Amino acid sequence: MTRRPTSTRGSSIPLVVGLAAVVLLLVAVVVDASAAQLTRQRLAALADGAALQGADLAAQGAAAYEGGIAGHDLALSRIEAERAVRAYLRDTGALRQHPGLRATVRVEGERVVVVLVAGVRLPLRVPGGPSSATVRAVGSAVVRPGSR
Repeated sequence: MTRRPTSTRGSSIPLVVGLAAVVLLLVAVVVDASAAQLTRQRLAALADGAALQGADLAAQGAAAYEGGIAGHDLALSRIEAERAVRAYLRDTGALRQHPGLRATVRVEGERVVVVLVAGVRLPLRVPGGPSSATVRAVGSAVVRPGSR
């Protein structure tokens, strides 16, 4: 009696489907990570600009105009720094571009530190993964009178 060889047709279909699913999953992860990274870079630029604005405007005031600042440290006003940072974020459109943007302003000696936190919607949702992420960026600026 002769036996016919068994057919192996179709046995590669599950392998191809599984490989395609893995590739699609990797693409989704890379796209989502890229979106979060680009948002973090934009926030970092905003934080740096806001810190510069905060340091510049917090250092101005009556103390700078009464007798000058040469020879001694320039005092920074936390309230003025916060006000300048909020105005900067409003004027640059950051609050519209990043809904829910939170800014924290600290004055540490001669340094103004701005921390920005915003949510980012991920463009592709990985099954079982989050649909959004939180991104954080820190910027700082130092005020040193008379230094160049």
